[in-house]
Amino acid sequence: MAGAPRPRTSTREPEEIARRLTAWLGRSLPGAKAVNVTVPASNGMSSETLLFDIEHPRPPVRACALRLAADPSAYTVFPVYDMPRQYRTMRLAAARARLPVPRVLWLEEDPTALGAPFFVMERVAGRVPPDVMPYTYEGNWLHAATDDERARLEDASLRLLARLHDGVPAAEADFLALPGDGTPLRRHVEGQRAYYAWVVDGLARSPLIETAFERLEELWPRDEGEPVLNWGDARIGNIVYDGFAPAAVLDWEMAALAPREVDLGWTIYLHRFFQDLTESSGQRGLPGFLRRDHVEARYAELTGHTPRDMDFHTLYAALRHAIVMLRVAHRQVHFGETAVPDDPDTLILHHGSLRAMVQGRYWTNLG
Repeated sequence: MAGAPRPRTSTREPEEIARRLTAWLGRSLPGAKAVNVTVPASNGMSSETLLFDIEHPRPPVRACALRLAADPSAYTVFPVYDMPRQYRTMRLAAARARLPVPRVLWLEEDPTALGAPFFVMERVAGRVPPDVMPYTYEGNWLHAATDDERARLEDASLRLLARLHDGVPAAEADFLALPGDGTPLRRHVEGQRAYYAWVVDGLARSPLIETAFERLEELWPRDEGEPVLNWGDARIGNIVYDGFAPAAVLDWEMAALAPREVDLGWTIYLHRFFQDLTESSGQRGLPGFLRRDHVEARYAELTGHTPRDMDFHTLYAALRHAIVMLRVAHRQVHFGETAVPDDPDTLILHHGSLRAMVQGRYWTNLG
């Protein structure tokens, strides 16, 4: 990922989307026009984002962002994109946990308007820790910050996670319960097994991913804990910051009811993913930032809940990320951006760290 061309994310034409958006907006807000329609350079690799302004005497919000379900012809990352579910989750997180979630304005479930369901929300000004090149690399605002500034950002971000987990009653988030039998954690893992089966359907399977699933069973928690509303993609790259304070929490498509540690493991490992990439390129990165021990201790202080079975949950995060990366790599093959290697595991960018986790030596090697 780092240093490589960004994979193709859509086959849609921005000009056509802009024309259709203007027509739709005129029906929803008579007399309004969508102007300055752009696709951000950091557009995600699952749902698509468009930025635009509303030209109208009395717009509900002038600067907007639109989240559009992925284009099926673009070899999508996920098999299903439930935009009403994301819309409802954002409203719930804002109302009950008081998270700075962008105000959602409209939900359009009819795919005829733009070719897929979408919702429109306010656009919040600020800056986001970049994924490409990762914020752990030299040359971006977070890497250039002082240790104290990064510590403030880390603490404020963990406070968001604590407020989400403590602030939303599970009963109000039951629409996020995953299908299947068993506990919420069992359903979550089985959902990932189904996702992996979809990713490799008709293609070479990954021995490493399958071994990681086996290792999860060996590490399975005795006490899984009560489920809470999980953000799903809980990482600082999905937060807009005003200075070093969170201004908007984004990307809720992976939200689910699951133990707290599912989110926490994702937060810890996704930072390690970028840190490992940075160190492999010969840079120091940010070794003191979002350390596993610091994150776990601070979360316990904020919530009164001491994180448990984190070897399981960080392995699970690395495994889930591996399935996503495998799908992204298959899409690059589909569009002729890369070739199929002899070893399918090498399609997983972090196959080395995942293998080390499976073998129980990853965290030990970090010291």
